[in-house]
Amino acid sequence: MLKLTFLGTSAGVPTKQRNVTALAIECLNPYSSGASRQQNKKSRPWVLIDCGEGTQHQLLHTKLSLHQLQAICITHVHGDHCYGLPGLLASAAMSGRTAALTLIAPKAIAKMLEAMRLTTELYLPFAIEFMAIEDILSEPDDEHKGDVTINVDHQHQLVIDIHPLSHRVASYGFGITQTISRRTLNADKLTADGIPASALWGRLQQGEDVVTEDGRMLSSAEYVDNDSQRTRVVIAGDSDTPECLYAAVVDADLLVHEATYTHAVLNKIQAKNPDFDPMHSSAQLIGKFAQESGLSNLILTHFSARYQSFDNPQSRTPNMAHIRLDAQSAYVGNLWLAADFDQYIVNGAANLVDEEAGSRVQYLGSARAPKK
Repeated sequence: MLKLTFLGTSAGVPTKQRNVTALAIECLNPYSSGASRQQNKKSRPWVLIDCGEGTQHQLLHTKLSLHQLQAICITHVHGDHCYGLPGLLASAAMSGRTAALTLIAPKAIAKMLEAMRLTTELYLPFAIEFMAIEDILSEPDDEHKGDVTINVDHQHQLVIDIHPLSHRVASYGFGITQTISRRTLNADKLTADGIPASALWGRLQQGEDVVTEDGRMLSSAEYVDNDSQRTRVVIAGDSDTPECLYAAVVDADLLVHEATYTHAVLNKIQAKNPDFDPMHSSAQLIGKFAQESGLSNLILTHFSARYQSFDNPQSRTPNMAHIRLDAQSAYVGNLWLAADFDQYIVNGAANLVDEEAGSRVQYLGSARAPKK
């Protein structure tokens, strides 16, 4: 399961209600139980997609820890997606982090961080394992080209795949696939076969074939059931061509995509200045793509500051109702408009024989506790 927390949902500039772009994705293991589940509440690994200015301030209103951050992925070099990165890394250093941190980003981000280091004496007591997106995508063609694998533990794996988009600068989308494996020992079968509980049971559960004291060869495959859970989300950077993600969204449980304007406003902006195209998507444009792709779940974010946070289709003031209706003019699936601190659970594991795929995404409410 993946838990999404939106840390910023505004495009270009912050507003009183919305910070600029950042999204936290926690990696939850539903196979954990009892005491270990309680421990995991304090030590859940997570990934950060984009880091607009002020992201570290937003984190203060959540339970996310910079010590558990596994990787940061930057979609492109525009400031509303990356200006918060130096400050967040500096705060991680001052909080005592020493574990290496993976950073997946365009090459220009490495130059930005080096400039900050040279001019501000930025010191990081942990290694930055920088992975340039341009280099990842230039690897020899094979089925795993563009994939980055993060092994959370021996049963928990994340694979991040990268997809070029269409924007004024090079921009990318990230597919995040979580796979959790579980080996369940068939104790009843072992007992029935006259194999008493011992250390051999544990070795069998870990996938090892063993020999008993009386010389019998025991195959792990005969006594262990292997289950796995897969959840996939796709997070897009800025783009005016959602169709770039056709391959990425196959079998995805959720797409998160920008919807900077309504289609009418986008057309007006393009007509007013033919020499400048913002190269963003309208809500209708991404809704049309999601509908044609058969996506059951869509979350829109990255809204222009002109749109107020209330939802009133009768109001002449641009607001979320206008974005919502624009998307719904082309899309009939499950639709959410993200607000700062909104949280969602995505569970792709359920064998939804009697349920709709839409139940794989659940809105949890706000991560930010109301002021008392």
